[in-house]
Amino acid sequence: MASTDHPAPRTNTPVPGEGLDAAHMPGHWLLARLGKRVLRPGGVELTQWMLDTLDVDPQDRVVELAAGLGATARLTLARRPAAYTAVDRDAAAVAALSTLAAPGRTGVRAVRSDAADTRLPDGDATVVYGEAMLTMQPHPAKRRVVREARRLLDDSTGRYAIHELCLLPDDLDPALADRITTDLQKAIHVGARPLTPTGWRELLTDEGFTVTAHKTAPMALLEPRRLAADEGLLPALRIAGRALLDPAARRRVLHMRRVFHRHRAHLGAIGLIAVPTRSQP
Repeated sequence: MASTDHPAPRTNTPVPGEGLDAAHMPGHWLLARLGKRVLRPGGVELTQWMLDTLDVDPQDRVVELAAGLGATARLTLARRPAAYTAVDRDAAAVAALSTLAAPGRTGVRAVRSDAADTRLPDGDATVVYGEAMLTMQPHPAKRRVVREARRLLDDSTGRYAIHELCLLPDDLDPALADRITTDLQKAIHVGARPLTPTGWRELLTDEGFTVTAHKTAPMALLEPRRLAADEGLLPALRIAGRALLDPAARRRVLHMRRVFHRHRAHLGAIGLIAVPTRSQP
């Protein structure tokens, strides 16, 4: 099954984490170095649902937080919004994002900044979204990012979306949740802190949003079927081939896959769509 994403342009721009030791670098950077471009827990399918439900159109001014390698950016640009701004704090990511081009008259720019403090104007966006980044933040930082998204949005037409890793079910035993979180952090070398579906919803509600839609999907990032669906069959084979030829990378990828598989009953992906909560008269 071919990917629904547009192929990334071939450039000499380094991917984030270039030059770091494969045994110690963050897992998503390692996968990017191997050639993986879709690094979202619910894959292209959940990203497409997110964009469809946001209903991005030529009137929209879109801000993507932690835009990464630009896989979702290209899907967004295909919808020809009036403006698209990619925000990322990694210099290599911003350099790659700066090469993006839109098929129409969309104004495109990439900004090196933190998702919690973009320095973009108040209320200047009609759509803000972020994927696979809140999971990596401690709770106070999660709140700051969501608060920044609220600041960026136009009150009347604003829509916000997230696509993140989640813990299942809502009443998951806290001790098991802690064990899963610890295993994830050891495998991906990032401080992953996923929430339950209710936890994600409450995070948005507490920061001034009303959730209007949600969808969950299996967390199958490194499963062969998902890999082929997200990347395309030939790119997926190339990713596997690169991993086979790099012993350190192969060990890391297999470790991540074992952890994902071990906890597959309690790991999922979630997408949430929200709008600014209207003030009561």
